[in-house]
Amino acid sequence: MAKGSVRKKGKKWYYRFYVEDESGRQVQREFAGTESKSETEALLRKAMEDYEAKKFVAKSENATVGMLLDMWVEEELKPGNLSNGTVMSYQGTVNRIKQYPIGNRKLKSVTADHLQAFMDQLSFGGVNPDGTTAKPLSKGYLRLFSAVLQGAFRFAVFPKRMISFNPMQYVVWRGKKDDYELFSDDNGDVATIPALTHEMYLKLEDFLKAKDNPALLPIQIAYYTGLRIGEVCGLTWQDVNLEKQYLTVRRSMRYNGARHKTEIGATKRRKVRTVDFCDTLAEILRTAKLEQHKNRLKYGELFCLNYYVEVKEKDRTYYEVYTLPRNEKVPEGYKEISFVCLRPDGAYESPSTIGIMCKRASKKVEGLEGFHFHQLRHTFTSNLLSNGAAPKDVQELLGHSDVSTTMNVYAHSTREAKRTSARLLDKVVSGPI
Repeated sequence: MAKGSVRKKGKKWYYRFYVEDESGRQVQREFAGTESKSETEALLRKAMEDYEAKKFVAKSENATVGMLLDMWVEEELKPGNLSNGTVMSYQGTVNRIKQYPIGNRKLKSVTADHLQAFMDQLSFGGVNPDGTTAKPLSKGYLRLFSAVLQGAFRFAVFPKRMISFNPMQYVVWRGKKDDYELFSDDNGDVATIPALTHEMYLKLEDFLKAKDNPALLPIQIAYYTGLRIGEVCGLTWQDVNLEKQYLTVRRSMRYNGARHKTEIGATKRRKVRTVDFCDTLAEILRTAKLEQHKNRLKYGELFCLNYYVEVKEKDRTYYEVYTLPRNEKVPEGYKEISFVCLRPDGAYESPSTIGIMCKRASKKVEGLEGFHFHQLRHTFTSNLLSNGAAPKDVQELLGHSDVSTTMNVYAHSTREAKRTSARLLDKVVSGPI
């Protein structure tokens, strides 16, 4: 029977036990538990029972693709230097791969044909493990799956020496080709990423105001600044300069599904940027700040305060976010943080709850069918470029790594914007007045 123990680090308990690696040596593996010692001890017993039954880290001839992926996550991905956001995305992809039959296939029996068939299924669509129909994945998701499998199989070759070569090196993307109708009546003018008209945005505002929903402020900020949903939720009042009317975007909030925690971390490009804003948003923010002050007085001791705490795991640092009532004792290591986007009781507004409200608005508000939060970012881009803003300035406001990304968004703008651009030639023909 494997030997194990539990230990506490920060607020959380961890369990660890010895297993036999692919070379037959005894090595110790550690896994995150919960904040309860008894629950973590139960997880340890279950893990050791699973190990004895399945030998999930046993010699290479018994290892499956799923086991390899777990080993890769614990031994290479987590200790590596990728951002927390990338690690979270890769872990989510690992969990999805393990749900497919390929995850249960013995590693030694996997060929390039098996992996090619799996990638083709993701590219063209097919049947999910639960029997439902799977739509083709986007190129972005395909890159995630490919990167995870490439990394894991490379890891299996070296340093683990579980297989002699990497079969993923022979796998290619075979995406579905778009149909082309030579004599179709379709004018081909479909906006891939439609921008909201200002009238539609006002409808959305009215819908949220009528419900007195806290998602209103994040949506207003995004409409007037183009911030991503995590960046809006991660804003603090220290990041807002109301006098000079600019925001400093330095962090992003997200839910880490692998750790089951809400966290704040670096932005997508891991760069701090300054975003100027208009008089309209300045007035909105002043009103919101005053309203939050009134709510603090109204709720009194029941008003919530928000905190972050630094947690270290496998040489990786996470900043977890928590909400506590004012009258509750603050645990050691918790540091208060003054988020801009709050609920009436002072609790922070999370990306997930805002996303849910956007989905509800898309069903309830006529003309907003299919609406999602990221459309506000595309709308911001389109509005600026349509009205003569310099592409380089817009790129810096958005935090895009390259101006071509900014222009690609604009290329998917509305037909009206394209029509306006085309009519600029009339001024050239008519000449100066």
